[in-house]
Amino acid sequence: MSLTSRKKSFQEQWKTYREEIEEALDRALPKTSCRQEKVIEAMRYSLLGGGKRIRAILVLEFARLGGISMRQAMPVACALEMIHAYSLIHDDLPCMDDDALRRGKPSCHIQFGEATALLAGDGLLTCAFETAAQAADEFPAANVLAVEKRLSACAGYLGMIGGQVIDLESEGQPIDLETLEQMYRLKTGALLEASCVSGCLLAGQEEKIATAENYARFLGLAFQIVDDILDVTGDPSLLGKPVGSDKANHKNTFVTLLGLEKAQEIAKSYTEKALRQLEMLGAAESFLTDLTDALLNRLQ
Repeated sequence: MSLTSRKKSFQEQWKTYREEIEEALDRALPKTSCRQEKVIEAMRYSLLGGGKRIRAILVLEFARLGGISMRQAMPVACALEMIHAYSLIHDDLPCMDDDALRRGKPSCHIQFGEATALLAGDGLLTCAFETAAQAADEFPAANVLAVEKRLSACAGYLGMIGGQVIDLESEGQPIDLETLEQMYRLKTGALLEASCVSGCLLAGQEEKIATAENYARFLGLAFQIVDDILDVTGDPSLLGKPVGSDKANHKNTFVTLLGLEKAQEIAKSYTEKALRQLEMLGAAESFLTDLTDALLNRLQ
């Protein structure tokens, strides 16, 4: 397959994945006429507001490597997107990053008010575990329980939330590179880890978990460093969010610690490490390798 044909095939597959995921999310959280209609609207506003759907796709791809169909793995894929959407709602709040724009639209708290946004985030988090539990219709209860435990750990105070704690506590204070990497591994990498490992757990392929964890860790670091770079060099109209917020909020990033050029080198290095993990999983020259490259190539 030529490079052009492979790129076209990847883009078509990514488009198909995103369309299937959007439809599944819409079904998982339907419009409802009830006393809670406003908070449901806010939940749907954030959940169905677009995005790359990386976390859901990772669930589906790692499940596929274990012979699991998209339909079977979709409840867990949707759960990961719900957790991610909840985290973005809370990240944008004035008490956190205080961002008014998300994916080219007003942030949830701007659109619906802070109280409703807070409840919408809480609602998405709890809905995520209810949705993931639907996988019990297709898989042994032990597999689904293992997925739920991994989701809880990766999204919790020693995972994604723990990364946000480090982020908040380090604002305006210098930190070393080791602490910054730890923050990124937790804040971004933990949910990517949950996505990859959940696919393995559904398929009962525990022997692949360590490699999946390594892939997610390297991917998460590369992904977040690219975000750091784009916060300096990106176009808000293309990114769908403001740039320069890291500097305005006195945040520690790879760019502020090491400079733009060095940050670019490190992002590339972590991407290469992630690709080597895919080779170990037998997924070289696959959709996953193209996806990994595409996330780095957001810089171009």
